Amino acid sequence: MKINIYILLFFLLQASGAVAQTDSSFRLIKSIQGDIIDFAVDNLDNVYILNSRNQLRKFNEKGDSVGVYNDVKKFGQATLIDVSNPLKVLLYYRDFATVVMLDRFLDVRNTIDLRKHNILQVKAIGQSYDNKIWVYDEQENKLKKIDEDGKLLLETPDLRLVVGQAPSPLNIFDENKYVYLYDSLQGVYVFDYYGMLKNNIMIQRWQNFKVAGKYIFGARADQLFRYEISTFRVDEWKLPKQLLGSQAFNFSAARLYALKKGCAGELDCIFIYTIH
Repeated sequence: MKINIYILLFFLLQASGAVAQTDSSFRLIKSIQGDIIDFAVDNLDNVYILNSRNQLRKFNEKGDSVGVYNDVKKFGQATLIDVSNPLKVLLYYRDFATVVMLDRFLDVRNTIDLRKHNILQVKAIGQSYDNKIWVYDEQENKLKKIDEDGKLLLETPDLRLVVGQAPSPLNIFDENKYVYLYDSLQGVYVFDYYGMLKNNIMIQRWQNFKVAGKYIFGARADQLFRYEISTFRVDEWKLPKQLLGSQAFNFSAARLYALKKGCAGELDCIFIYTIH
């Protein structure tokens, strides 16, 4: 296993503040208001909002509503929204181990009950570059790739034999020829498309974790982070006043999205900033 040789540099930079940024790095460009429980952002800056009725709405980069998914009663509360491919949105319902695939208009394309394929305990899923699906089977401790019918295409060995203990990933991202599994305590495990472990990046206890383009984004306490994968550079921002009190963050390559509950009476708000 290749060990990340810049772990020490990462923490030295954090301690020294050498890459700290200022409040002027953020510029508010617009906001979206509504009933918002969770949200996701794709690489075209479309925003997908899940409300308290489990309805999913899609807003384009201008803030206009362009789609809605209303079939909210069948599987209960969605626990994960994957919009890494704007043409195919994944909703994951953990209680039913079920993946619902939607098209770009949020119409249902397909549904996979993972239990029918003997995949019983899954917390994290993610889309692959070739429109298949990555799942982490916590019962077998394996990263698996399945097709739209649920057929197994590829799997890793039991990861306890590879890394010494079983990861419990919160997120899976397929980006730039690698697959990233994020375990908040163990860090980021990086695999190639054949399921071989290539690296372990010791990013720990980040919330709102996301891999987008050449960056890894995240937040912790009152700080935001942007880690450049190829150069190992870590940009760090102290949360400016306008972002304090945010319940969640999301990121695209050049934008920051901050969710604030009850920002306008009974309405919630997603504030959208550019990042400089």
